[in-house]
Amino acid sequence: MVTPIGIPEDWDDNGLILFEEFCELIRTPQRTVRDWRRRGIGPRWTRFQGVGRLYVTVAEARCFLASAKVTQVEVRSDG
Repeated sequence: MVTPIGIPEDWDDNGLILFEEFCELIRTPQRTVRDWRRRGIGPRWTRFQGVGRLYVTVAEARCFLASAKVTQVEVRSDG
């Protein structure tokens, strides 16, 4: 069974999530998320004063998850 990924409703949209925490939340390697960003499909992140750790806003995380398309896997039975 697959558990859906979601952001708790009580999280403030203006709150910040560390990039590493965001990757853990969506269960995706950091390298993959960075590649998405490079290709223009990943979430926006920022650094304070252009240096230091990367952060994603809760609102951006919600927006990114809402835009994700779920593909349905077709199960075939040969018989």
